[in-house]
Amino acid sequence: KMVGFGQIVVGPPGAGKSTYCRALKPFLEEMGRKVAIVNLDPANDTAECDIDVRTLVALDEVMERMSLGPNGALLFCMEYLQNNLEWLTGALAAKPGHYFVIDMPGQVELFTSHDAVRSIIAALQKLPMQLCVVNLVDSHYCSDASKFIAVTLMSLSCMLQLEMPHINALAKIDLLESMGPVAHPLEFYSDLVELPVLVDELNKAAPRFASLNSALCELVEDFGLVKFYPLSVQDGDSLATLQASIDKANGFAYGGRGAVQSDTVLAPEELVQLMEERYRHQEEHEREGEGEGEESASVRQGRRGMEGILEEVEPDEYGERQFYID
Repeated sequence: KMVGFGQIVVGPPGAGKSTYCRALKPFLEEMGRKVAIVNLDPANDTAECDIDVRTLVALDEVMERMSLGPNGALLFCMEYLQNNLEWLTGALAAKPGHYFVIDMPGQVELFTSHDAVRSIIAALQKLPMQLCVVNLVDSHYCSDASKFIAVTLMSLSCMLQLEMPHINALAKIDLLESMGPVAHPLEFYSDLVELPVLVDELNKAAPRFASLNSALCELVEDFGLVKFYPLSVQDGDSLATLQASIDKANGFAYGGRGAVQSDTVLAPEELVQLMEERYRHQEEHEREGEGEGEESASVRQGRRGMEGILEEVEPDEYGERQFYID
């Protein structure tokens, strides 16, 4: 039996993973989903979560008992979780029908070269759960060509290592201008269609590495996998756009739990009507509690997110666009 849908939030330290998780929970709850935040970072002792790995193993205790440094202790914690997966699978199975937001540690080696996270994800998929990876990258790297290429390569490595449906996002775009001048428009960094321009910038700074710079950018272009979604947790529109893509990546858009329980196949116009009724009901409920007013921001965000899903669904082999509501 399906346990639920969810997203695994990864990214370097300071990318805003925990902030994103905290902002996402009320956003999704206002769209009618039951959300559970899962903290799998043994070092995060301030997480606001529903399931916390620190009840199983905590980084500070491991460092003290085993005389390990932070990185070694974190690897030990993740391997300990890998060997005690029944704790995690049991905690998740106890919350059927929830949408899980899984906050991971920030050490990059866990997602680019270590096997523990891959084993943990494989166990979750066997529950079964429909998951995708959301990789957050701090947008301040856009101000430096070499740093941006580095995080792009890191994102590509993570995608290849985890072998999961994968969404990359440039976080904190609302702070980008305050972090220093940016040479190109935001679309240049999000779409990655003109990487040779960055090669020229890298060659000016380090001409002796010109061949290496070209090879690195060609590697990213040859794979053609990396694209970034702009994200600001303060902006409901960017959250809705990102969530619409996540819902397609993990399958929630096609088999998620909506306002009704049904195993029937819905035509596009039927699904639109269903979602309109759902948002009208939510709007009326909010107005009863807060008085008459304009359509709430959460309702507008949810409506725009679903419209984005509907517009981008590919037709099936018969030329029809159909949606399953489970």
